[in-house]
Formats: sequence, structure tokens, C-alpha cells
Amino acid sequence: MTVDQGTGQRLRGRVAIVTGAGNGIGAAFAGALAAEGAAVAVADIDGDAAQGVASTIQERGGRSLAVQVDVTDRGSVRAMVSTVLAGFGDVDVLFNNAGVLLKEPYLSTTEQQWHKVMEVNGLGVLLCTQEVARHFITKGRGKVVNTCSTSSRSPSAHFAAYAASKASVLSLTHSSARALAPYGITVNGIGPGIIQTNLWSEMHRDESGSVVGDDPTVALDDYTSSILLRRVGTPGDVAPTAVFLASDDSDYITGQLIMVDGGIVLQ
Repeated sequence: MTVDQGTGQRLRGRVAIVTGAGNGIGAAFAGALAAEGAAVAVADIDGDAAQGVASTIQERGGRSLAVQVDVTDRGSVRAMVSTVLAGFGDVDVLFNNAGVLLKEPYLSTTEQQWHKVMEVNGLGVLLCTQEVARHFITKGRGKVVNTCSTSSRSPSAHFAAYAASKASVLSLTHSSARALAPYGITVNGIGPGIIQTNLWSEMHRDESGSVVGDDPTVALDDYTSSILLRRVGTPGDVAPTAVFLASDDSDYITGQLIMVDGGIVLQ
């Protein structure tokens, strides 16, 4: 995990929950938020990974706690919110970042694969937003940020289930922005492009860890032709936008999707 050196002021006094923060983009979000002064709940289904990120933040002088959560289970989500409120006394920002990535030819996508991707990527956003919004409503403010992906706008034939799930996240971003605006809650999305993370590498490996199909490094390189800036992104490229959406600077922005993709999708 890379924690950018921030001013330590932009998010001082804020409390953020980041789901799927045990590695990749989520870990970068958590580190960047902490570097700007936020207390960060590192939430992940992998409790050990969450603890590792939280410990790194603490070693660097930040405030953090680890929470194991299954975002597809309402009881688990409620327990996460209770743990954060008990540990930090408040929640100001929710990052719905937990997700699974599936690459499968369109005609080979199975019902089991479809349900898994849709439950984690879609249902997880709904449940987390609902449960955290109940707290936001009591105080009349709050921010929700959803990881949408360029696939929500420009789907690929080999990522049909994933693209459909991210389109549902974008739709939830719009509907929840409308539903929650009367309570002073903003809801926005970040659309990362092709980002080099463990999630991408794991997608190309079987249970033994052996590479199957395309080599992940080669596969990443193949996508650069579609990127105007001609390079694959890193989690650090996305994290500054997360800080912006968590800060007061974004108070008059809601229902929007901000692409951080090097120029894949032009809006």
C-alpha cells in the first residue's frame, strides 16, 4: 500500500469507511484519506488484509481500524457500521469499493458467475449505502462514493457480468443521489480505467496460483492502445479523486461519475 503524503488538514476530523480496502485501489484510498487527516475504517472480507493496511496507516501516524465485512450480508454490514461508530464515534464518508472482477467470454458466462459478481458489486453497494445512510440522516449530512469503473459506460464482451454489475453501481449512484439529497447526503462515483492491481493478476490465475489464459502483464499491455495517455493506471492515480470527493471541495457535486481512466471514455 502506498500512502501519499498529504497536508494532513483537508480531512482532519472526518471518519471514512472504505470497503474492499485490503489491497489495490481500496488500500490506496484508505492511505490517501489517512494522509489527509481522516480516521479510516479499513473494511474487507479478508480480515488479515484489512488489518495489514490499518496497521500500516497506524505506523505512519494515522488513525485506522480494521473491520472484516461481507458486503452481501446485511447483518455483517450493520455490524461494520456499529464497530466503526464504537471505535471512532461517527462516520462522515462511505466508499463503496468492494468488488470482484471476472473475465469470461460472453457465451461462457454462467449463472453462478453472474450472481456472484452482481451480489458483491451491486447488492453490496445497496446494502452498505442503506445502512450508513441511516446514520447520515440522523445528522443531516454525509458523503457516499462508489467505485463504478469505465465498464459502466463502455462494456467489453469478455467482461459482460462485471460490466453489468458496474452499470448497476452507476444506476445506484444516480438513484441514491436523488433519494438522499433531501437529507444533505451527496453520492458520486469514480470510474477507474485499466488499473494495475492484485485483482487483475488474480483474475488470470487458478486456485494453485498458476497463470491461465493470458499472462496478466501482457494482457494489461494490450489495453494501452485504448488509453489516450498510453499507460496503464496505478491505484495512486485514482486516490486523489477519492480525497477530493471526501472533502468540502465536492459539497456541491452529487449524482456524478468522475472518470479517472487516462482517456478511455470521453464524456
